[in-house]
Amino acid sequence: MHAKPRVAGVLYSPHVAARAGRVSAPEPVGAQLDDSPQESEGFGFPREARLLDGAAFTAVFRRNRRLSDRYWTLLVCDVPEGGARLGLAIAKKRARRAHDRNRIKRVARESFRLKRGALGNRHVVLMNRDPACTATPAELRAALEKLWGQLTAGKARS
Repeated sequence: MHAKPRVAGVLYSPHVAARAGRVSAPEPVGAQLDDSPQESEGFGFPREARLLDGAAFTAVFRRNRRLSDRYWTLLVCDVPEGGARLGLAIAKKRARRAHDRNRIKRVARESFRLKRGALGNRHVVLMNRDPACTATPAELRAALEKLWGQLTAGKARS
């Protein structure tokens, strides 16, 4: 059994802390301050920018061009409309620990979010390779930047 933390020499209790003024009430849902920073237009990662279902992934896996380096494999499929969309296929076989997979996905989403406008109408599935687990986030970002550049320059192979 876990011991409760002590606050000013007494056992912590949310009820005691609330009466003492140490716990504030949660903000109402949807409440925002006027001076809070808003998300920049065009740099978000909305639901429309993601490959969400198996059919979308299958279309990219069946008909794609490939780019790869030491850390990543990119499968790219041109589509007539809808803008760039990202699907992540981060393999548990390649990144055993959950925190490694989460770090890899976080770096990939952030990089795509920033480059999405330059990618045109393409669906991209991003897969990790073995060395991605031990790479730093800066190395992963640099590798993705290079791959995005190759993709926009038309260097993907069929």
